[in-house]
Amino acid sequence: MVDAVDNTALYESLGLTKAKETKQTSGELGLDQFLSIMTTQLQHQDPLEPMDNGDFLGQIAQFGTVTGIENLNQSFDTFTGAMTSGQALQASSIVGKTVLAPANSAYLEAGSNVRGQISLDSSAQKVDIVISDQYGQPVKNINLGAQAGGVVDFTWDGTDNAGTSVMPGNYTITAMALRGNQNEALQPEIYNRVDSVSIGTGASGLTLNLAGNGTLPYSQVSAIGY
Repeated sequence: MVDAVDNTALYESLGLTKAKETKQTSGELGLDQFLSIMTTQLQHQDPLEPMDNGDFLGQIAQFGTVTGIENLNQSFDTFTGAMTSGQALQASSIVGKTVLAPANSAYLEAGSNVRGQISLDSSAQKVDIVISDQYGQPVKNINLGAQAGGVVDFTWDGTDNAGTSVMPGNYTITAMALRGNQNEALQPEIYNRVDSVSIGTGASGLTLNLAGNGTLPYSQVSAIGY
């Protein structure tokens, strides 16, 4: 059996600082164990064929590299956790508010309206917003007329073409721009109210649970409303 070795001098000679001792998981090789093994190896080496200096330094460098990677991974995990917590705190502050994001549908709440916007890369002779029900039947056509390039806001008051209030629920939003003799489909951005926030892991990140309209990745939010 090899006696315990005080590695303080060896730590200092190698330019290492001995960290505060922590409990190790079974099967892991810590710095103390590594140095004890190296010391034992030196004590029992053949004097006629001593360990090559290059091999000795290589083993130390290899251990240092692995330790550095482990420390880097731990630091990155801590950083990631802090970022996720910060995002979660920020996202939780918008619960109950509306967020603007690309969408093809909106949830009409009782006594409320639907707001959104479209972006035109050039002028259009006419812009139409068509609201359709769950069966694909148009219930409202909003003619925005001729529009210059840029952002165009629109609001649906929750009534059909006859001016009658429709039932609350999900409605499809379609935007069309007339240029020349061709109608071009546009991607609308719709405001939806946030009911709650879910915290995922990895690529899933933070998810906003929208009122009556499914979920939305937090990364897709382009603006926060009232």
